[in-house]
Amino acid sequence: MNIRKGNPEDMKSVLGLIQELAIFEKEPDAVVITEEDLVRDGFGEKPLFHVFVAEIENDEQQKEIVGMAVYYYRYSTWKGKTIHLEDLVVKEKMRGTGLGSALYSEIMKQGKRDNVRRIDWNVLDWNTPAVKFYENSGAKILEEWRVVQMDEAGINSFLEKK
Repeated sequence: MNIRKGNPEDMKSVLGLIQELAIFEKEPDAVVITEEDLVRDGFGEKPLFHVFVAEIENDEQQKEIVGMAVYYYRYSTWKGKTIHLEDLVVKEKMRGTGLGSALYSEIMKQGKRDNVRRIDWNVLDWNTPAVKFYENSGAKILEEWRVVQMDEAGINSFLEKK
């Protein structure tokens, strides 16, 4: 197993992992981005995200991407520079092999290298194995906070009312 920074050529596999995650999270039709979006947004002049990919050699002796961790930088008015871990995904056939732990560790190492003061991410409350993993790693689940978002239709509706 090898973990490395992703590159534009990896985005087809990354998109496949994103789609696999959407199915796991019971939102199979929610993914609207394309491989081209990922290349443009992650590898342009001002990248909006970064990605680590985990690859193995498959039965045909070819490298196969079987996991990824997508992250980006944010700013906390209380803490300063932070990382947001958007997605950590491991292909179903590779779960339980330590691959997820290795990707998680790589994100923590990146945070340390960049001197961030916090790393944030979301986890679904019904994803008990992930919740337990994060708690066992020393992370705090902030039960009193709610995730708030507005989708594209909501943004348009809000602005039309103004």
